[in-house]
Amino acid sequence: MTKPFIIGIAGGSGSGKSTVTHKVIEAAASEHAAVIIQDNYYRDQSDLTFEQRIHTNYDHPHAFDWALMVEQVDDLRNGVPIKMPQYDYAQHTRSNGTVSVAPATVIVLEGIFALYDAKLRDMMSLKIYVDTDADIRFIRRLTRDINERDRSMDSVISQYKSTVRPMHNQFVEPSKRFADVILPHGANDPAVDMITAKITSLIAAVSHLIT
Repeated sequence: MTKPFIIGIAGGSGSGKSTVTHKVIEAAASEHAAVIIQDNYYRDQSDLTFEQRIHTNYDHPHAFDWALMVEQVDDLRNGVPIKMPQYDYAQHTRSNGTVSVAPATVIVLEGIFALYDAKLRDMMSLKIYVDTDADIRFIRRLTRDINERDRSMDSVISQYKSTVRPMHNQFVEPSKRFADVILPHGANDPAVDMITAKITSLIAAVSHLIT
């Protein structure tokens, strides 16, 4: 069995990681691609009260269930389907539901810490860091969290100043040294076209082998 082409897409919150991921999926065609969203691997906090969950530092690596993430990416790499957990942003903990993810030719792991863990990096064929100016990232995060995650403006600003910005500087930004490709212009970087062309070529080669 041919091992899948695993792509790690990292970058600060609001950098454009999801846009790059969507472009990769379009190039691969959805039937040939699987996406692992790192946010779904926040630790289960159902044993904590809601007030305790609010004070969790979600921008620190310790907030994630790394063992489960590594196990499930490795399962996909070896042709084993997974049940990806889902995260409830309103309740600040893992939900009861899961999403079935089947093995695919191209697997994308997207998240602020996609390049943080050495075990995950060792499985990757391509490591990408999406680099976007801090003011753009903040505006995007503010808009997203208010409109999609039921957060107030004050809470988003407070979280950004207390954890998002310092954790980005301490953990996220330094991880770009592990990247094979850095996109200095975010998702609009010309290098994205080169990456999608590579994916299209890869899918064509695999399809040729199958036929």
